[in-house]
Amino acid sequence: MFGIAFRSTMRSFGPVLGTSLTILSMVESSWAETDASSADRETHFGVVRQLTFGGENAEAYWSPDGSELILQSTRDPYGCDQIFRLAVEGAAEPILVSTGKGRTTCSYFAADGQRVLYSSTHLESPACPPAPDRSQGYVWPLYDSMDIFSARTDGSDLRRLTDSGSYDAEATVCSRDGSIIFTSTRDGDLDLYSMDADGGNVQRLTETPGYDGGAFFSADCTKIVWRASRPAAGEELEDYQRLLSQNLVRPSKLEVFVANADGSDVRQVTELGAASFAPFLFPSGDRILFSTNHGDPAGREFDIWAINVDGSDLEQITFSPGFDGFPMFSPDGSRLAFASNRNQQKPGETNVFVADWVESPK
Repeated sequence: MFGIAFRSTMRSFGPVLGTSLTILSMVESSWAETDASSADRETHFGVVRQLTFGGENAEAYWSPDGSELILQSTRDPYGCDQIFRLAVEGAAEPILVSTGKGRTTCSYFAADGQRVLYSSTHLESPACPPAPDRSQGYVWPLYDSMDIFSARTDGSDLRRLTDSGSYDAEATVCSRDGSIIFTSTRDGDLDLYSMDADGGNVQRLTETPGYDGGAFFSADCTKIVWRASRPAAGEELEDYQRLLSQNLVRPSKLEVFVANADGSDVRQVTELGAASFAPFLFPSGDRILFSTNHGDPAGREFDIWAINVDGSDLEQITFSPGFDGFPMFSPDGSRLAFASNRNQQKPGETNVFVADWVESPK
């Protein structure tokens, strides 16, 4: 997941991607209508349905039974991202799950579908936290007031799962045992951690300097996939650590990695030298969907791509102008939820779509 902010100009990668609505500010503001030629090239998509209409909506992730999505959205009357549930069928309006206070990001259903997770800054202040100082270029904020919470699907019975005094976000769940993987700065770097569903038994999974985040489990929970930066020793690493000391990170170069669920056998999948994020494993576990600006020399166009876990067979999946990202297969593998600038009614909108997945186009 991304993290904190997904602000679209289209607007931003996410809280950092914690993101969420934050990568989109790397995209030029424009009308991003889907033209016939783009649709014809998206051969892995059958019927595509738009589920949200207007505002900034992203990181939509499936419930275990495939009937709902949980997402973050900036919409009136809230000044920054809040968490909503959305029925996949019908025309129901999104249902607020978070408190409506602070900034939230990175929501996910618990394994049994009876509870949800999300990260929020509301305990520090009901107001939206300040935007990052962009005098140092395009950077993401790492709010140390961001903690991970669990709640019932209607938002009641709110329970705090992390209390480290640092950035804790980007949590996703193993569908088998309910364990959680998340990103934290609690040990001085941006690393992946695991914990039990109740927040206990925290284990650090990564230790290489650089940003490790947005991790997801494979369908059988034996593997994880995530995005990471690996700044070179010297000036790159110094710049990364300087920004981190200010609770900031620069997300311009991220690659996709895979490992065993305990963090062992780490392997780098992509070497694109671009901003690659939001990876999600195919149900088979042998291929990955992710979003990247690799195909655009200007770095402004984000599309969904696929690649084998060994780094072979890179394939572009979406071709619509603007931003396409945050892909996630439905539990049965038949549909794909994703966020996109396509079919905008005005510049700045990012909406949630669901497409029937065509594994082997004719």
